[in-house]
Amino acid sequence: MRSRTVHVALAGVLALALMPAGTASADPQEFSYLYYDDQQEVQESRLIEPPEAECIEIPEVAAGTGSAFRPWNWTGSIAKMYDESGCEGAASFSLGPYGKGSDRVTFRSVVFI
Repeated sequence: MRSRTVHVALAGVLALALMPAGTASADPQEFSYLYYDDQQEVQESRLIEPPEAECIEIPEVAAGTGSAFRPWNWTGSIAKMYDESGCEGAASFSLGPYGKGSDRVTFRSVVFI
C-alpha cells in the first residue's frame, strides 16, 4: 500500500512538472514616446497593451501642430508610425518589436501589426 501512495505522489509531481508554462507575461506590452507639452517641456507618455490593426492617434499631439518623437516599442508587434493623424498616407517609420527610435523619428499616429 505504501509503494502505491509513493507512485501516485510521484505521478502527480511528474504531471505538474510536464505541464506547459502559462503564456501570461508579468511585463506589460508598452509603446512609449516623448512629446512637448504646452510649456514646451519634454514629457513621456505610454500606450499600455495597444491593440493591433487599429490606428491610434497620439492624444498629446492630436489637437496641436506638434508631433511625438523618440518612440520605444516594447511590444511584440511592428509599430508603423505616420506623420499625419488617422494613419493617413504612407508610414513615415516602422519600428520592430522591442526597438527604439531616435529624436528624429516624429509621428502623430501609430498602428501595430
